[in-house]
Amino acid sequence: MSTPLRLAVIQGSTREGRLGPTVAHWLAGHATDRPDLAVDVIDLAETPLPTVFPHLGQAPADEADLALLRAVSPRLAAADAFAVVTPEYNHSYPASLKNAIDWHNKEWHAKPVAFVSYGGFSAGLRAVEHLRGVFAELHAVTLRESVGLAGVWGQFDAEGKAVDPGADTAAKAMLERLVWWADALREARAKKPYGA
Repeated sequence: MSTPLRLAVIQGSTREGRLGPTVAHWLAGHATDRPDLAVDVIDLAETPLPTVFPHLGQAPADEADLALLRAVSPRLAAADAFAVVTPEYNHSYPASLKNAIDWHNKEWHAKPVAFVSYGGFSAGLRAVEHLRGVFAELHAVTLRESVGLAGVWGQFDAEGKAVDPGADTAAKAMLERLVWWADALREARAKKPYGA
């Protein structure tokens, strides 16, 4: 592989006291260990997006909204693959994550998406099931392999490392499959642009 695949790790929670950054940086650490991946962590609390949309197909008229989009959109467009880190709120995923997804379209096309979910008993898996349908509509390829962290408040030590070696094993297996899809789809997009 001539150049590393670009992986955007999207941290979807914006709630105060969130554990999302710990989970996202743990995953990013595993990804950074791989020479075939270049990692960009996009924290939606640090890069908020507008919540009022313009008419369909039009850019926002407000310069402040455009500036917010410029902090995220080029990073998503440059990515070859995505890893979405999401909690489960009320049997689904956070509004901040849906907002970020909906602001974009072609940025997701023909690219693989992996999921790391967390929560209580359910490990955030209901949030992932909702996200699969959303990303299918956006022409993305979601991976079967995912990481679900149940009882997440006890899953990491003070340094942000997973206390269960099984979580590390699952993350590495997921990244291995994500790299396969990202490589295959990058090659396919280079041969023929998606939708052409």
